[in-house]
Amino acid sequence: MTKTTPPAGTLSGKQQAIPLIAAFMATSDMPKLESALNQGLDAGLSISEAKEILVQLYAYAGFPRSLNALNELMKTVEARKQRGIQDAPGNEPGRAIPTGEALREAGVANQTRISGGTVKGPLFDFAPVINQFLQTHLFGDIFERDNLDWQSRELATVGALAATPGAEPQLRSHMLASMRVGLSAAQLREVTNILAEQADETIARRAREALTQALETSKE
Repeated sequence: MTKTTPPAGTLSGKQQAIPLIAAFMATSDMPKLESALNQGLDAGLSISEAKEILVQLYAYAGFPRSLNALNELMKTVEARKQRGIQDAPGNEPGRAIPTGEALREAGVANQTRISGGTVKGPLFDFAPVINQFLQTHLFGDIFERDNLDWQSRELATVGALAATPGAEPQLRSHMLASMRVGLSAAQLREVTNILAEQADETIARRAREALTQALETSKE
């Protein structure tokens, strides 16, 4: 699976469901999460991709929400089986995840590409271990897993951060990251519309404001 794909005019059905799954996972809204999971699976999201989205999001929304959401996915898949729906299982990662220094190097490369440059600053001088964890675990262990493309990973991150009050700086950063991995401004506007129509206007407003600021930054 490639890490990025060329931008298209509109989001696919699978892509439309991802920010909703992420937002409802982050807010622990299980009824709406079930609906979004069904929407994604109906659109062709594989079970493996759905699991990977919810596993990745523990890094943004915490283990308890991730575990609860995975349990909801498990129940949803079983209920669909009982209705005679056989969802595609999908793929596990197709390559071995590096370890040790090779893992850190891969994570640094991934972080740099997604962030648009070397990540540094006073915060990371003050607490360098947090960047080590970001590099080796989030951008290493997680982003090296090739059973979910980077556009899907960023759509999930945007959805979760938009649903998280106080995470506006990170949301702006991930709007920019979304464009770096190939999502267009039009597709990201579509995300904000989907959140407004199917999630919550407050969530959508955060996403719209972050996208506006990201587009302004990208022109500088």
